Amino acid sequence: MSTVLAESQLLADDAAFREVVPAGEPFMKVINKGQVVRILDLEGNQAVDTLFYSAADSEERYDANNTIREQGNIYLTTGTVLLSNQGNPMLSIVADTCGRHDTIGGACSAESNTDRYALEKHHMHSCRDSFLLALAKWDNGLDKRDLSSNINFFMNVPVTPEGGLTFEDGISEAGRYVEMRAEMDVIILISNCPQLNNPCNAYNPTPVEVLVWDPQ
Repeated sequence: MSTVLAESQLLADDAAFREVVPAGEPFMKVINKGQVVRILDLEGNQAVDTLFYSAADSEERYDANNTIREQGNIYLTTGTVLLSNQGNPMLSIVADTCGRHDTIGGACSAESNTDRYALEKHHMHSCRDSFLLALAKWDNGLDKRDLSSNINFFMNVPVTPEGGLTFEDGISEAGRYVEMRAEMDVIILISNCPQLNNPCNAYNPTPVEVLVWDPQ
């Protein structure tokens, strides 16, 4: 599947919900079946690490392996159906003005910062920290054991000919977005990535906005 750019017909003024997520902060919300959620890159080049869980049964959650296998492509774009670990459609990408999103690079953590960069980077804030902070505030029984494969919206993670991964400058710009229709009631968990050690955020994390529309 090639990159597919597609603009949305939905207007921000008609959104039932909208919230700006500051740089480095988490966000968590239930998105009901039929609702459309948009993640908007306000200033450009901002990675947004995202997890999805079934709101009915959190043991069912987004699965990168199933999603990649079924679509035959390692990148996510318009037309991608995000599948759960039970093989069920969770969300469908219905609009995308960025064109390509990563789902194999994983979320940054204190351990990965130390391993990839330097021992003194261990204390730096990470997406794993943000995920755990949100789960603690949500208080719904989810904990660190529930952090599974995630999506890195707007993040540029090319695969080398040898099969390795590199973290490169982002391909998003200010105002670009990805939009998904929920195919079941889902919990969306976001870490607006605080990473400062590689160019995924242009070394300058910035806010994003989350908008939700009710079914038309």
